[in-house]
Amino acid sequence: MTTTIKLTVNGKAVVLKADDPSMPLLYALRDQLGLRGMHFGCGLAQCGACTVHYYGEALRSCVMPVSAVADAEIVTLEGLGTAEKPHPVQQAFIDEQAAQCGYCINGMIMQAAAFLATTKRPTEDQVRQALAGNLCKCGTHVRILRAVMRAAEKMA
Repeated sequence: MTTTIKLTVNGKAVVLKADDPSMPLLYALRDQLGLRGMHFGCGLAQCGACTVHYYGEALRSCVMPVSAVADAEIVTLEGLGTAEKPHPVQQAFIDEQAAQCGYCINGMIMQAAAFLATTKRPTEDQVRQALAGNLCKCGTHVRILRAVMRAAEKMA
């Protein structure tokens, strides 16, 4: 039996269908809506590559059942900003060339944007702590830190 889940994604009302209501939100966003910003990394909510915003808070979509977000407001990387007007965090990542392979960048940007929405003038240590749950194997941590600090300055 197929379950129908209504929610808002990137400001648009959408209807998702799930044969299994425990299907991860990540799969529904990628497979049904064609949103490719978030990635499957670990499947255990430990790397952050799948991060989206759930009512403005960072959420690991790989472990969130699609049925648990019915009627929710979800924002993905694609809805954070646009190519013409990127979110300040997205622009800072571009300016600092903070991506290497780019696999983790969705999670880094989404986690940083949620953090900066509540912390206006963070210290470097606060940024490190906020991003501690996001993994990057390429080693662009210094650039990522600079990008988040740049965005914080612009957003303050």
